[in-house]
Amino acid sequence: MDAAIIGATGSCGRQVAAQLIERGSLAESATLHLIGHAGGRHESELWGLRADLRDAFADRAPMIEVGTDVAQTNAGLVIMMAGATVTRETSDRAVLAATNRKIFAEATAGLARLSNNTTVIVQSNPVELALQMLSEAVPRHCILGAAAWSDSLRFRRELAADLSVARPMVHAQMWGQHGDHLVPLWSTIEVPGISDQRLADVIGLARQNRSLADLPAEIIAARTRALSLIESGDVVDSYQFIQGQPADIRAAIKPFFTHFTAGHTTELATAHAVVDLADMVLGGHRRAIPAQVLLDGEHWGIHGVAAVGVLTGPTGWSQVITEDIADDERAALSQAAKAISVANSLQ
Repeated sequence: MDAAIIGATGSCGRQVAAQLIERGSLAESATLHLIGHAGGRHESELWGLRADLRDAFADRAPMIEVGTDVAQTNAGLVIMMAGATVTRETSDRAVLAATNRKIFAEATAGLARLSNNTTVIVQSNPVELALQMLSEAVPRHCILGAAAWSDSLRFRRELAADLSVARPMVHAQMWGQHGDHLVPLWSTIEVPGISDQRLADVIGLARQNRSLADLPAEIIAARTRALSLIESGDVVDSYQFIQGQPADIRAAIKPFFTHFTAGHTTELATAHAVVDLADMVLGGHRRAIPAQVLLDGEHWGIHGVAAVGVLTGPTGWSQVITEDIADDERAALSQAAKAISVANSLQ
């Protein structure tokens, strides 16, 4: 299967290309298409990126081609990475959406002209808006948002730290919105090798005197405080403040800390999550994971984009995984879906 990366010259797009090749996700007989915006430095940078990738991975690289129109490829997998990222001026999702809407529209038009069936993985932000717009050109079961998997990996990482275990031991998910309306599924967490009492104690401490309904406000307040400390030059104090938060808050706001202290990017973690999903598609693996998808009332009465658990495969996702989630998690998921719907309609 050939693959194409829209937005390949961005910091995250470059990492996706490198990690796809380094992992051996693509056969050497396959083609990796690097897609950039026509005109200007983004188009010219494609050639330098191809040369760099060939130099780095000459022993196992697939064929690499550059272009400005995804419709000119035969990619069975398209990875959407294009778009502006968060800055101090575009930290608001509505502002970011206004900036990226034209880019999403151009990508949608290109996908609509593809002559072959394709599966799309979306990471551009706001991921829910990008997914909704691209779904106008691709059947909804053939498009996945990678941000929920990224959020879940971060949540698992924070829980693992609290439990003093390795992240692969922790089974935990983040649903809802990739933003303030994250929904940590506390009720479904499993950690083999850890006693039920130990796990209950850690979860109980994290959730003590807190309501899931208040999580969006907690995320906003904690993020504001952390970024304020960074703005004033107190990076260490910001990090220590974040480390003092519960695992779900840390998972939500630590990417902002990374973004504003490490060159305005979370490229390594972001690309890692995207390539995980790409491996599932390219390898034909069927696996239940959290992902942003366009729902049509399959479960919880949601009509629109939301992150839930789905069964993935080589053509996208086939069904929603019906988790027996707690009542407060179900209510938070409903609120997240409403928040996404409102945001997408305004943007």
